[in-house]
Amino acid sequence: MGPIRVIRGVLPISGSLTWSYLQRPLCHVRDSLPYLPAYWLVQFITATADNRWSLPPSPVWRVSGETSPPAMNLDIQCEELSDSRWTELLPLIQQYEVVRLDDCGLTEVRCKDISSALRVNSSLTELSLGTNELGDGGVHLVLQGLQSPTCKIQKLSLQNCSLTEAGCGALPGLLRSLPTLQELHLSNNPLGDAGLQLLCEGLLDPKCQLEKLQLEYCNLTAASCEPLAAVLRATQKLKELVLSNNDIGEAGIRTLCRGLADSACQLETLKLENCGLTAANCKDLCGILAAQASLRELDLGSNALSDAGVTDLCPGLLSPGSQLRTLWLWECEVTTSGCRDLCRVLRAKETLKELSLAGNHLGDEGAQLLCESLLQPSCQLEMLWVKSCSLTAACCPHFGTVLARNKRLLELQLSSNKLGDAGVQELCRGLRQPGCVLRALWLGDCDVSNSGCGGLAALLLANQSLRELDLSNNCMGDPGVLQLLGSLEQPGCALEQLVLYDIYWTEEVEDRLRALERSKPSLRVIS
Repeated sequence: MGPIRVIRGVLPISGSLTWSYLQRPLCHVRDSLPYLPAYWLVQFITATADNRWSLPPSPVWRVSGETSPPAMNLDIQCEELSDSRWTELLPLIQQYEVVRLDDCGLTEVRCKDISSALRVNSSLTELSLGTNELGDGGVHLVLQGLQSPTCKIQKLSLQNCSLTEAGCGALPGLLRSLPTLQELHLSNNPLGDAGLQLLCEGLLDPKCQLEKLQLEYCNLTAASCEPLAAVLRATQKLKELVLSNNDIGEAGIRTLCRGLADSACQLETLKLENCGLTAANCKDLCGILAAQASLRELDLGSNALSDAGVTDLCPGLLSPGSQLRTLWLWECEVTTSGCRDLCRVLRAKETLKELSLAGNHLGDEGAQLLCESLLQPSCQLEMLWVKSCSLTAACCPHFGTVLARNKRLLELQLSSNKLGDAGVQELCRGLRQPGCVLRALWLGDCDVSNSGCGGLAALLLANQSLRELDLSNNCMGDPGVLQLLGSLEQPGCALEQLVLYDIYWTEEVEDRLRALERSKPSLRVIS
């Protein structure tokens, strides 16, 4: 199935998270989550399964792939399944390699059928039943179906399935009996510390070969960290551990770090966003960064680390043993002072490719420091997120210089800063230079008006690297949108995606957008 192209603009966005927004790359959506309305966050958490939204609500089912032979994938999302449709699907569940039935209104009653179908499916490699009210009884039935001698499942997603501590007793047996299982996603289930303890019993079994474990929003506390630390000490297989949005706290993180420090585990991804970390934990994490050469991604967003914590973290980032590629520090109470320390890392560590500082009060001075580092040949950063960082037009000449000279930066997120038309013109000046390589630029909610659209329209014709531009929630109307359309309609415009949430226009402009959709299928205008 090809990408969904969405053209909307006449009606405002209601209290619903649009399919077009979820279609964007998850890393970009994730950086926006702290700043979206609460009802959007709830929908995002409950509607996304397995870190992706692979189908819009309208299709009922599909066999993915159009070449021969077709991939054996059954993928159903957001569809209430009637009894007749369920009867049609059961034979497919018995034979397909990938079965995804997310948000389909499944209950324990359906799980009896699922369990029977899974017992005879020797081809299954992935099963996702996210956002269904299975309950402990339903999950138990599903796990029974997977414990067939011929089962070769590699990935199991049971996110938001109402699994509680009482249902976790079946997990150790599952992990022991399925050495092929590599990924287990249990986020958004109230497992609690007691349920986590049961899970860890299975993880400690020598037959368990699990590599990725996701446990977001599972009601975990510091009490869960000792069992997890024991797992980290005992296993060399685990590569990804996601614990974000649990009230682990300072003491729990310290326990977890001790487990990692004593471990031969080759962990590559550690996500601890909104876990109650403090500046005191950064010394512990510093040691982990220095010792764990395998670690590639560290997510610490929405924790009160402060400048002091960043200062303590940086020696680990600068250590020869650190090979970190992605660092998320959104909403961590970082200011210009902490930014100065991070700039030392940017200049020294060529391995660091992605940095998010969104939601921190960096100000124009912090932005200037970042830009000075980005101009250094040793800085290899490819993606920078500084959304909601109290920036103004004063920092835009510095970013313009970076865009003109830096040959590595591919994505720049500047949304929710008061840049204004003058600031955007400075960015356009840099983007128009022949050597510019930027592919994605986000300028949502930056006080861009119709007057600023002329420079952007000219940029779309002059720049051949830019593929995605976000101008959402700016104060432009028909005049500004028409200027952009004039460039988009030209064959020489290389842009592939223009995002215009909360921008409103008349039916006349809507007609031109629809005509553009028909004439230029490579372009998506999303609103």
